[in-house]
Amino acid sequence: MSFGNVLAMEWIKLRSLRSTTWVLAVGMLTTAALGVVAGFNTRSVTSDPTSNVLSGILLGQLVLGVLGVLCVTSEYSSGTIRVTLAAVPRRWPVLAAKACTFGALALAASEVTVFAAFLGGIAALRPSVPHPALSDPSVLRAVALTGVYLGLTALMGVGVGILVRHSAAAVAVLVGGLFVLPLIAAAAGRAVGRFMPELIAGNSLAAVKPVAGFSWSPWLELGIVALYPAVLLTVGCLRFTRGDA
Repeated sequence: MSFGNVLAMEWIKLRSLRSTTWVLAVGMLTTAALGVVAGFNTRSVTSDPTSNVLSGILLGQLVLGVLGVLCVTSEYSSGTIRVTLAAVPRRWPVLAAKACTFGALALAASEVTVFAAFLGGIAALRPSVPHPALSDPSVLRAVALTGVYLGLTALMGVGVGILVRHSAAAVAVLVGGLFVLPLIAAAAGRAVGRFMPELIAGNSLAAVKPVAGFSWSPWLELGIVALYPAVLLTVGCLRFTRGDA
């Protein structure tokens, strides 16, 4: 079976799950709505309105990360992974196709969401607060990279799912990595915190003016975030191709 056929198979499986579609839609709509709420509640004229209206990505990254986990672990819990591997004995194309299909869907949904959150949030700003515009390259960069960050979070979920393979345990690992480790890292100091994806997103990628301690280029910071799903998927692929599914 060609890789194109494997991609088509994974896409059919993904879109046939109505629960995934509904959770993704509701999660992204809520994320965008949180941007409007954040914009309305922004009062300080010296704050970073762009960063404020993008703060809803905390929910978005959780939704996409969990869906990334479930797009892998649901096949293990239902036993359909055996059918998939019977159709595609070479295992690496299966994992690659899962990452490509869900990653592309997550990236598209993320970009639509963050731009909607930005436009809605800026429209809700009070007249006294500066209104940033997408025509500003720094603002456009912040919004676009925030969407890319959410897409990378989805791939982290896929990586954790293929490594752990049990839904509840994989979700716990993902949540701990995304939300608990940054708290520990922040307490340890900025030198450690600048390598944590969530802190990078809030303090650098989604910020027009990066917070002190995150002085590297936002593009370099994005590269650091991209290393997480790259490592998870690589290690997961090595385990997956051993044949112990």
